[in-house]
Amino acid sequence: MTTRPRPPGPADAVVAGGGPAGSVAALVLASAGRRVLLLDAGGHPAPPAGPGAFKIGESLPPAARPLLRDLGLLEGFLAAGHPASTGTYSAWGSPALHGSSHLFDPNGHGWHLDRLRFDAFLRDAAVAAGAELRRATVLAQPGEGLIVREHDTGTVAELRGRWTVDATGRRCVIGRRRGRRHRQDRLVAVYAVLPGRHPADRAGPEDAEARTLVEAAPDGWWYTTRVPAGRLVAHLTDPDLADPSLRTPQGFWRGITRTDHVRRRLDGYDPATTPVPRWTPAHGVRLGPAAGPGWVAAGDAALAFDPLSSQGILTALLTGARAGQAVAACLAAPGRAAHALADYTAFLDGVADAYRRNHAYAYDQERRWPLSPFWQRRRTGGASLPGIA
Repeated sequence: MTTRPRPPGPADAVVAGGGPAGSVAALVLASAGRRVLLLDAGGHPAPPAGPGAFKIGESLPPAARPLLRDLGLLEGFLAAGHPASTGTYSAWGSPALHGSSHLFDPNGHGWHLDRLRFDAFLRDAAVAAGAELRRATVLAQPGEGLIVREHDTGTVAELRGRWTVDATGRRCVIGRRRGRRHRQDRLVAVYAVLPGRHPADRAGPEDAEARTLVEAAPDGWWYTTRVPAGRLVAHLTDPDLADPSLRTPQGFWRGITRTDHVRRRLDGYDPATTPVPRWTPAHGVRLGPAAGPGWVAAGDAALAFDPLSSQGILTALLTGARAGQAVAACLAAPGRAAHALADYTAFLDGVADAYRRNHAYAYDQERRWPLSPFWQRRRTGGASLPGIA
């Protein structure tokens, strides 16, 4: 991949955040001939090394294939060899396990991503297109500039660009000052990656190990899937409903033993290898507005999804591309900036509307625990998604 020379002069855009949304936005802008600064806390193309290195958010559906092709990334992505995902198995609405296959999807199969390598691949592509990668963390935006901490020197500095893209994820460092964040619920994920590959886990695109397994439970739901770092197991629930023992490896494993299908998928794994579980926010959230004069938000900063949708990474790629296109249009024709931002906002509204409908439908299918606070919340307040519409 040949790196393009960077355009001279001050930055046309500063993209805060080097995840999928930010990297794709930077790629689109740099490909349009704009000078772009891409800020990332890691900053280097190579992902962190070492056993157990893992970043959650590992599902990429088949619909990503045409987008990656349009961005000129498909060939390099396929060469990376991310494991195929051929669908899901779910025990949802009944104790029986039902399958959903990608066999008839016109875009083929999806993927179980190695997120660290995938994110590094996207940053590398942005740099090759001409973006300048800076090891920096955004601290605040008190005015027109961004206050950042430079990781190489430890100094705090101010960076300015004609436009700013907020791709800082759920932190939403820039957008939270300019709009209102509407949280869907309080969903959290507690997860662990069991190291290695158990001998009972067979390889091959046709077998169960190429599918994600989802299982509803009285106080939330579980899922497990093979990832390059091992086997991911996650429990989704609300903080006030979570058993405090889930914070320990022993308590997390006891939670697994109360499942049916997830527990069976883990037969043969040694509970003693379970690492200390990690916690992360998993609720849906929408920023409104997500764009204005001189700035746009993309990825989770603009619109984050409940992971049941399996659309988070795809949406990050889509919103990153559309945000980059919107900013490029604003830079090319400042007099048409309001129109470009309105188009971007309409795009986000369409994505949010589809998510709202699908989310309400999915949670309405599970009615086995009518007195459970977790499921009651999603059949009442959760299904209407206040602020997401």
